[in-house]
Amino acid sequence: AGALGVVQPLSLTYVYDYEFNQGINYIRTLTDKPIGFNALIEKSSRRHLHRMSGWIDMALDQGIRFFITSLGKPDWVVDRVHAYGGVVFHDASEKKWAQIGVDCGVDGLICVNNRAGGHCGFQSARQLYADCEVFDKPMVCAGGVATAEDVRQMLDLGYQACQLGTRFIATDECRVSEGYKQAIVNAREEDIVLTEKMTGIPVSIIRSAVAGQQALKHRGLMAWMLRSPYFKRFARTLLALNTMSSLKQTIQSEQTQDWMAGKSVRGIHEVQPVRAVIQSLVKDIAR
Repeated sequence: AGALGVVQPLSLTYVYDYEFNQGINYIRTLTDKPIGFNALIEKSSRRHLHRMSGWIDMALDQGIRFFITSLGKPDWVVDRVHAYGGVVFHDASEKKWAQIGVDCGVDGLICVNNRAGGHCGFQSARQLYADCEVFDKPMVCAGGVATAEDVRQMLDLGYQACQLGTRFIATDECRVSEGYKQAIVNAREEDIVLTEKMTGIPVSIIRSAVAGQQALKHRGLMAWMLRSPYFKRFARTLLALNTMSSLKQTIQSEQTQDWMAGKSVRGIHEVQPVRAVIQSLVKDIAR
């Protein structure tokens, strides 16, 4: 419908049960337009990196040329993708992560601000842009965008594009429960809170989906492991595996405590077809 759709391989394989190449082939039956690939490259385990490395090779063989990297040092991804003439943008929630990406040769930055859903940042879109402008790289605003006015504000600020997640959950085509979609439609900006229970890193979810404030943080052994410099990566790996194994049930269930969403819920008032969403986002820009 005019946007660049980005594949998250962990969701493709673990949540939707596709073998990676099979999943890409299915997407290719739906569109001949360019698609992207989101590579989570944190060194949480040797097995994870080996698997992600294999998926990146498959994606390149399938003709994918736009890659997003997050939670790691992307030098090896940059080298591999550039050899195929592709581009790599790196997730950055603050300047120090942007610096790592730039030092590794990335082509641009996905600036994840404090209004994003899922793993969010702690700075405003304006502050993040001001901090990262010095790198002279194309910057994409991620977080808080749901309307044409939101897009216009970010472009006027200096961003070259916007990355949206929450807005596209509340669409006809998204394969999540109707309860999840309606929770986004019904949520207010102040209903979005942070939880560490899912991955050990703050994740934005809808407040009404949690039992109480005590449900937002770990206690006991897991809390200690997450604070430990030695054990925190192991703890995050355990949490991520548990989250991925339960994500399928979470997104399909009408009753859950883990509905992820960002503060862009403020501008989402109905479930729409994806094409209608994109047309509404770019209508003022296209003139």
